[in-house]
Amino acid sequence: MTERTIDCWLTDMDGVLVHENKALPGAAELIQQWRDDGTRFLVLTNNSIYTPRDLSARLSRSGIEVPEHQIWTSALATAAFLADQAPKGSVFIIGEAGLTTAMHEAGFVMTDTNPEFVVLGETRTYSFEAITRAIRLINDGARFIATNPDVTGPSAEGVLPATGAVAALITAATKREPYYVGKPNPMMFRSAMNKLGAHSERTGMIGDRMDTDVVAGIEAGLHTILVLSGIADRSDIDRYPFRPAVILDSVQDLLADDNKEDGRK
Repeated sequence: MTERTIDCWLTDMDGVLVHENKALPGAAELIQQWRDDGTRFLVLTNNSIYTPRDLSARLSRSGIEVPEHQIWTSALATAAFLADQAPKGSVFIIGEAGLTTAMHEAGFVMTDTNPEFVVLGETRTYSFEAITRAIRLINDGARFIATNPDVTGPSAEGVLPATGAVAALITAATKREPYYVGKPNPMMFRSAMNKLGAHSERTGMIGDRMDTDVVAGIEAGLHTILVLSGIADRSDIDRYPFRPAVILDSVQDLLADDNKEDGRK
């Protein structure tokens, strides 16, 4: 295989840079290395709850400095996708500030009367009334979009139902499947590359999941790196008919030698 020159990076956040709001080994140093070198990069997350500003602040508290314009969420990817599909259209949204802000900034009107789209994102307070309204609007012809297919999310008390689980409820009531924009849809990566002005041949993707990060990266034509600091372990890899280009213990293995030495002091 011809060795590729990688000059742009997309990296997942949870399990790659942070775990339970704590920086993983090498994460802060790698981000700083990219910033110092002028390397183009984006930090990606399927989480649509938070705005990039919120996520930048959360990462900063972990010791990782990522400017908000270098964070790309499934909410931003959804807004970019719909802005291309129906510029300045109308939407009914179930979600938090990350999604409503992204849709507003993309020029959409939010309404519960004859919207073109019902857009489902993640929230910690799913409303039965809002879900019922979404079902009726979809039955009346609104197109069904969801930010991401994750069925559960973490919390201190255990798993929580997430976007994919609520989407399944709506699908059961409407017989309409949503179009998911976030990972593992390679659309998420393509929209991120569009933001960077990057080409797939020279872009690398770092993730911790075979079933989302790696498969979507392969389908988008990216150089894929699986790190074992999050969900996946080596025994998981053989379960899939595809392989990442590289497997590393953590992003610390991507540091330049001088940064590795600094990190050990």
